[in-house]
Amino acid sequence: MHTNRIDHIGIAVKDAKEKLRLYKDFLGLEVTEVEELPERGLRVYFIKVGDTRIELLEPMSENSEVSGFLEKKGEGIHHIAFNVHGIDEAVALAKAHGLQPLSEEPKPGAGGTKVLFLHPKTTGGVLIELVEGEH
Repeated sequence: MHTNRIDHIGIAVKDAKEKLRLYKDFLGLEVTEVEELPERGLRVYFIKVGDTRIELLEPMSENSEVSGFLEKKGEGIHHIAFNVHGIDEAVALAKAHGLQPLSEEPKPGAGGTKVLFLHPKTTGGVLIELVEGEH
């Protein structure tokens, strides 16, 4: 497994349409896609910024993947995602480096990607997402 770029920065928001006033109207950035991930309870707004993206993560239900984060910490940066090759090897490699994956194997992500999160207690307080595939 290796990485060559930041794939995206995930930002947890309660109301993405309200936050688009900042990203779209003020900063002039383009929303390239909106995708619903019902199995994860998320609606994701993709905003292109140069060679990377911002993802606004909006809960679709009270038990979404970001609901607990929003409750405890409020809106803000949720994770940083790195594009990788060889994500299937990531679990063993992460463990070998003393990092704790949040799942035993990669899960389906937005846009047909595979994703794996690393526990922030083992990454210096940052939730890191590994993403394989292009959007």
